[in-house]
Amino acid sequence: MTLREDGIIHLVWNSAVKIEGTDAQAAVAAVNALADGSECPLLVDMTNTASVTRQARAVFSLPCAASRIALLGSSPVDRILANWSAGAQKPPCPTQFFNSLTKATLWLLRQEHASEAR
Repeated sequence: MTLREDGIIHLVWNSAVKIEGTDAQAAVAAVNALADGSECPLLVDMTNTASVTRQARAVFSLPCAASRIALLGSSPVDRILANWSAGAQKPPCPTQFFNSLTKATLWLLRQEHASEAR
């Protein structure tokens, strides 16, 4: 996980990972630590994630330092997993699936600048 120069926190899950509750808790803690008391857009690369457990989905449904979340995948299976995970628990902030890093980044930054203008 890294904090990019554009202010986006970028989380990359390992390919074929089964995300458990403890993994989700560690990821959320790392996001909160990187955000250092503020809210930041979050880019989650979940390409080829094997599964997300019910416990992990419950953790991901809780508010954290993410102001909005772009889920990045490369296959129809990634999209189904993202939609199923988000549909099972209401996301804590605006969340959208993308298969393009560029489009995900533009959405995160556009949304970030829109909230700054308010």
